[in-house]
Amino acid sequence: MAAPSAMAKDPWRFVVIRNRASLSRLAEVLPGGKMLGMASVGLAVCGDKQAALDQHWSYLLQDCAAAIENLLLAAHIIGLGACWVGVHPNEEPMRQVKDLLAMPAPVVPIAVIALGHPGEDLEPRTRFNPDYVHFEKWQGPE
Repeated sequence: MAAPSAMAKDPWRFVVIRNRASLSRLAEVLPGGKMLGMASVGLAVCGDKQAALDQHWSYLLQDCAAAIENLLLAAHIIGLGACWVGVHPNEEPMRQVKDLLAMPAPVVPIAVIALGHPGEDLEPRTRFNPDYVHFEKWQGPE
């Protein structure tokens, strides 16, 4: 919750999921979320649209994304594995996650983070591409 937030509105909300049946169900309904079935814990990162700056989706999504990145970095620092599984904007998975976790109407699931001890030790990676970086003004292909 130390992430930046538009005008410090902090619209993020979190659901900690430890129940094996709930984690298994999330693994079934979320494309790309199979690892949730084996995770020690799941963290649903949700946004309360009423709490977001001007109740605007863009601010809510940016604020929640910043909180998610902080969660991923914190997990790594303490030696845990973490994976960001997107939920928003896919309507059917959003509905199923919302129902499973009994979320109130103005709260929407943005992502679920699978947390646990890593099953493998991977080399650090980067996808840095200098063609994506421009200085002072846009340069190169459009």
